[in-house]
Amino acid sequence: MAETVKMVNGSGNAINGTIVNGSVTNGHPLKLAKVESPAQTADLSHEPPDGGTRAWLVMVGAFLCNGVLFGIINTYSVVYLSLQKQLQELGDNEASSKAALVGSLTIGTTFLLSPVSGILTDKIGLRRTTLIGGVLTCGGMFLSSFFTDNVSALYFTYGIMFGLGAALAYTPSLAILGHYFKRYLGFVNGIVTAGSSVFTAIMPYLLDKLVTHHGLAKSFRVLSVISSFVIFCALLYKPLQPPPPPPKVKPGRSQFNTMLRSFINFDNWKKKRYIIWALSIPIALFGYFVPYVHMGKFVKDSFPGEGENLPVMCIGITSGLGRVIFGFIADLPRVNRVLLQQMSFVLIGTMTMLLPATGSFWLLLVIALAMGLFDGCFISLLGPIAYDICGPRGATQAIGFLLGLCSIPLTVGPPVAGFLYDHTGSYKLPFILAGIPPLFGATTMFLIRCVKDVPETPAATPLKDPTHQPLAQTAWDCENGHPNGKANGHVREERRATLASTESLTAENEN
Repeated sequence: MAETVKMVNGSGNAINGTIVNGSVTNGHPLKLAKVESPAQTADLSHEPPDGGTRAWLVMVGAFLCNGVLFGIINTYSVVYLSLQKQLQELGDNEASSKAALVGSLTIGTTFLLSPVSGILTDKIGLRRTTLIGGVLTCGGMFLSSFFTDNVSALYFTYGIMFGLGAALAYTPSLAILGHYFKRYLGFVNGIVTAGSSVFTAIMPYLLDKLVTHHGLAKSFRVLSVISSFVIFCALLYKPLQPPPPPPKVKPGRSQFNTMLRSFINFDNWKKKRYIIWALSIPIALFGYFVPYVHMGKFVKDSFPGEGENLPVMCIGITSGLGRVIFGFIADLPRVNRVLLQQMSFVLIGTMTMLLPATGSFWLLLVIALAMGLFDGCFISLLGPIAYDICGPRGATQAIGFLLGLCSIPLTVGPPVAGFLYDHTGSYKLPFILAGIPPLFGATTMFLIRCVKDVPETPAATPLKDPTHQPLAQTAWDCENGHPNGKANGHVREERRATLASTESLTAENEN
């Protein structure tokens, strides 16, 4: 039995030869390196190219995906007014609460089901998960156009169906960036997340004109067409990192436990730094969303006659700017991204507590502009920090589960502030209390510097140029889970024929 092989020595030079019964017949005996198991070679990862046509197209696709999804979600107020009026004309005494519940279900479902998106991404891939999400958002919005008079149906089509689609599409739009960018990951995340700010600034005006002249049904159909852009964005998401390895089967572990581990990446929850970070962010967000919801009422009470929506518009504009600026800063050498995010929470909390003390409307606008700037800082760093702590393999589920945990404080915080306002008649106490959670969350994040995670097995040397890969791999390469090259410091052979038996190779390795 003979087999032609291509060997790679320690200096990276190729050595050709023929193996006969485990020996090289080119005149120089040579032992084969130990064949690695799939579990050992699973850590092989590609080095992100940090540029190139495909990488920038992925960035544009993620930008459009973020913009479309949150542009529609954030402009629900336009739909709310039209839907509320329509229900009132039908004689519904609960028109306001029913119309508001549709939008609440959308944002709640988007964040609450983000862990499902992370799990699906690891199981079926970034592209397929985003594709399913795009079909659900497009289909949900299209079906909503037939039920504008049936708010109960809108709970499912607009609230749950569109919200689930947004959840499935949003998490991959952040996770895919780490496959193509490393050096510029913060800056690219800033540009992508700024998509929601850009679309939120443009869509309210356009949607208002559309609803006024054509009604809700045609407006939903137009939004359905816009949502279909997510499907085309999904086609750009070609992952470069291999999927996570299957869980190790340990003696005594139940079948249910093994199945659960095949879906959930428990390695993330073994990282103390991730646990602290994933709990600190939701704590901070208990007060984070309060100014967004109650700012209009606060302006109406404190500064009657002034523009009620102007402060929120200022927050939205500078938030988009802050995402790009702080994304760029986060990529600079020796910049601590976690510390930068802590700083944003401290300043957001402090400025929230200062809102009741503002004596003029112009000072309120200055505070709103500053809050938006640091809001952008916080949002743009979610993806990069997840990659820093959990690595490429765990980042997808790390982002998904974090967003799922954030759904609770984002939903609970504003109603609690409204309850306090109803009992006190002032926003002084609600805003002061809303500033405390961001400060507390920023403080608990200091614990990240005090703990160390147990290092995993050394990862393989990344492949420097993932674009120079063969279009097809040999069965041997596929079986061992890695393409041609060098991994974990071991020499690896590339089989040109499969004539030699695996038994002869095993015997040679044991010798």
